[in-house]
Amino acid sequence: MSASADGETRRRGGRKAFWLALAGVLAGGLILANAHLVYVAIGSQPDCVPHAKSVGEAGGFRAARPSC
Repeated sequence: MSASADGETRRRGGRKAFWLALAGVLAGGLILANAHLVYVAIGSQPDCVPHAKSVGEAGGFRAARPSC
């Protein structure tokens, strides 16, 4: 095997490692972002806001299932 062929093999292996590492970092970022969204969705509870209590009251919206 010549020196140039050995260098090409090493270079190709380095490129493959780079792209695999980049794919791993991107996949890890997506997983962490989704985990954060789930955490925020589960952990947040909105405060009670004023809303219409009956159907025709002042033409406003009313909550489907008010908690307060």
